Amino acid sequence: MARASDALVAPRVSPPDLPPRLDAADPARGADLLGVALDLDGDVDLAHSSLEQCAISADADSVDLTGATLIDVVVVGARIASLRMRDANVRRVRIDGGRLGTLDLSGARIDELELRGVRIDYLNLGGAKGTDVEIAECGIRTLDMPQAELTRVRFSETRSDEVDPRGLRATHVDLRGLDAGAFLDADSLRGTTLSSFQVQQLAPVLAASIGIRVID
Repeated sequence: MARASDALVAPRVSPPDLPPRLDAADPARGADLLGVALDLDGDVDLAHSSLEQCAISADADSVDLTGATLIDVVVVGARIASLRMRDANVRRVRIDGGRLGTLDLSGARIDELELRGVRIDYLNLGGAKGTDVEIAECGIRTLDMPQAELTRVRFSETRSDEVDPRGLRATHVDLRGLDAGAFLDADSLRGTTLSSFQVQQLAPVLAASIGIRVID
């Protein structure tokens, strides 16, 4: 019987807090934006910017938010070939619908992030420190999480062709709702929660990792 302290804890994700009216604004590198709506296209440089209580729509080739701070931000129906959020500070951010070629969150510090109904070719969480993350109804071709530190993360109704969890440090990470075609390193799933069906699928990989030969 599991101890109470071992019980799986769900992510604590709240919607972004937006004002009733948002004024339109233009993006700029290093900008300090509060309570605005951004409609992005082409190649957009918002690196090292501060965005608070903002709404983003986009049909863009690239959006660079490297090193940016995002607090209470919603992104709805965006189509972006490359969304770079490396080393960003993310708090109460929701990406709802749309299509992203690359979503690069490597090295990011995340506190409350929701991805819902998004199609993503490549999601990179390498080296990220994420707490309270909800990923629901998404299609992710490749999901990379090497050396990530994730706490209270849940996948639901999400599909990924390939998952790389090498070096993952997981606490209360619920993978039961992640239909993965392949996990590149089953040993790195320590600390995650899987369904019995997922464990059955991983059985040959787990056996090989501890030196067991399985021959029918």
